[in-house]
Amino acid sequence: MAISPKKRALALVVVLIVAGAVAYYFLSRNHAPEKTVTIYGNIDIRQVQAAFDDNGRLLGLRVQEGDRVKKGQLLADLDPVRFQDAVDKDAAGMAAQEQVLARLLSGSRPEEIAEARAEAAAAQATLSNAEITWQRQQSLAAEQYVPKQSLDNAAAALKTARANLDHAQQALTLAIKGPRKEDIAAARQQLQADKAGLSLARRELTDTRLYAPEDGVVQDRILEPGDMVSPQTPVFTLALDNPVWVRAYLPEKALGQVRLGMKATIDSDSFPGKSFSGWVGFISPTAEFTPKTVQTTELRTELVYRVRVYACNPQHRLRLGMPVTVHIPLIDNQPQKLSAHPCGN
Repeated sequence: MAISPKKRALALVVVLIVAGAVAYYFLSRNHAPEKTVTIYGNIDIRQVQAAFDDNGRLLGLRVQEGDRVKKGQLLADLDPVRFQDAVDKDAAGMAAQEQVLARLLSGSRPEEIAEARAEAAAAQATLSNAEITWQRQQSLAAEQYVPKQSLDNAAAALKTARANLDHAQQALTLAIKGPRKEDIAAARQQLQADKAGLSLARRELTDTRLYAPEDGVVQDRILEPGDMVSPQTPVFTLALDNPVWVRAYLPEKALGQVRLGMKATIDSDSFPGKSFSGWVGFISPTAEFTPKTVQTTELRTELVYRVRVYACNPQHRLRLGMPVTVHIPLIDNQPQKLSAHPCGN
């Protein structure tokens, strides 16, 4: 049975309409804006090499590998004997200097001033007697009743008595005025130096105890009791696993769509059906690979930028090196202003 030209034309029109609809569907889907950026990476964490601030012999370790520790928890301690001795020595030196300063501030005691006055009075009496003796010897020598040597001796005694009186009077003046202000200031500065030395000794004694700087888990126990330690020799390696971050790479064509603070979700094959909330915390300002001098559009799209997507990890499910998939929604995902410790550390 032959098909009429009219029906054949109608069928052709239908086929063209269907083909156009299919083509429009695929074209619109290919040019539709992306709703999510998906990137891939691995979990990374920070580490702390916990070490003492001074040299010494390791006395004891309080934690083992795998132990979870809290910020401020005691991890290890050094033998404190020589550090305690240094504290005791500096404390005694400071106490002695405090007494020196107190004595200077108190000035001369009344008894010291009275003693200086008595010595001045005695020097005055000695001078009066020396003057009388010299006058007598002078009269006798004029009549040639005594040798000239006696007159010379009397003159020397008079000169000595006058010098002794001047010395005693100066000593009385110093006793009344008290210590010099320069001596008091020097004593004060020495006391401050002694206090600083004592504070340092106490700080060094405190540093014989090693505390955890942050919450984390003991990854490595490097030394054992009895080992000699130094600031350059860590005792433990601590893994700070909350928060963690995903080390991933962002394609160049998605760079303009992702901004710091945008929310993200993290999926892991270790926890099927479980997504972890996160946020974009770092985007590298430079491409990972050095671009060529002349690039086509296709080559530019192959450039990638390193990113960090942070995630709180209170149950410690996300572990170092774990491969994960990160989804960053682009619709209604405004960058958030995050606090310094968004995970409550």
